[in-house]
Amino acid sequence: MISRLWPRTLWMRVVLGTMLVLAVATGCGSLEVKERELVFRVQKGDAGWYSGLPAGVTDLYLPVNDAKDSPRIHAWWWPDPDPKAPVVFYLHGTRWNLTGHLRRIEQLRSFGFSVFAIDYRGFGKSDGDLPSEQTVYEDARAGWRWLVAHERDPARRFIYGHSLGGAVAIDLAASFAGKPAQARGLIVESSFTSLADIAADLTFSWIPTSILLTQKFDSVDKIKSVDIPVLIVHGKGDRYVSPHFSESLFEAARMPKKLLLVENGSHNNSMWLGDSAYQQALGELFGLSGAPEGDAHVNGRAQAH
Repeated sequence: MISRLWPRTLWMRVVLGTMLVLAVATGCGSLEVKERELVFRVQKGDAGWYSGLPAGVTDLYLPVNDAKDSPRIHAWWWPDPDPKAPVVFYLHGTRWNLTGHLRRIEQLRSFGFSVFAIDYRGFGKSDGDLPSEQTVYEDARAGWRWLVAHERDPARRFIYGHSLGGAVAIDLAASFAGKPAQARGLIVESSFTSLADIAADLTFSWIPTSILLTQKFDSVDKIKSVDIPVLIVHGKGDRYVSPHFSESLFEAARMPKKLLLVENGSHNNSMWLGDSAYQQALGELFGLSGAPEGDAHVNGRAQAH
C-alpha cells in the first residue's frame, strides 16, 4: 500500500473526481465500472515480498454456487496441529491478494488459530476480473460454507476482516442475526463505518459521496444486528483509515464487545506491534487459551504500548 497520507487522500479524490466526470459524460454504467476498478485496485500477481507458501498450507478452489459453470475462488487452508484449535476465516481488503497477507495470516497462526483465507473473484488465482460489493459478499458466503462443512463446532469458528475485509466480515456476521450461533466471535481490524463516510473524510466536503458511490459497504448499520461477541482493533497511527471509524463501529456494536487501540499502530501493523495486547483481548473477550481470560461481557477500551 502507499505509504503516506497525501497519496491516499489524492487517490480517493481521483476516484470521486473521475466518477463526477463519468457521471456527466457517459452515464451510470461506466460510472459503476470505474468506481469498482478504483475501489478494489486489484493486483493479480504475487506481492513483491511473497516468497512462497509455508509448509502445511493447502491450496483450494471453491465454487461460488451450485451452477455447473460456477466461478471458483482460490483459498488457503492452514490447519493447526491441534485438531481442536479454533479456526479463523480470514477476509482481506483491497489491492493485495492472499500473497500480500501472509504475514498477518502467520500472526493469527501464532495466536493458536487454524486459518482459512480466500481471495475474492478477480484477486490472485480466483476466477473473474472485477469484484463488486455484491460479489465479495457472495464469495465470503461460499468460503463460509466450506468452513462450516470442515469445522462443525460453531464455538471454534471465528470471522476476521482487515480494512475493507472488515466490512465483508461484518456483512457475513450480520447475516447470522437471529439464527442459532454460527460463530464464536467477530474480529474487525483497521476498518470503517461505510465507504461513503471514509470518502467524505478523505476528500472535499462538497462532494456528495453517499449519492455518487454505488459500493456502499455500510458496516455501521449492519454491526448493530451482529449478535456474537465483537473485537474491534485499530492502530492509533493509521494514516489511511482514521481510528475514529473503529470507535464509531464499537459504539454501534452490541455487547459483548471490546475495542483495542494500538499505540503507534499503522493500517497494517497493529497485529504484530500490539501482539501481547491483541492476545490479551482475545482471551478477555473470547476466553481463548494463551491469554488471560476476563469477563465475557467486557466493553472496555484497551491500549497497547
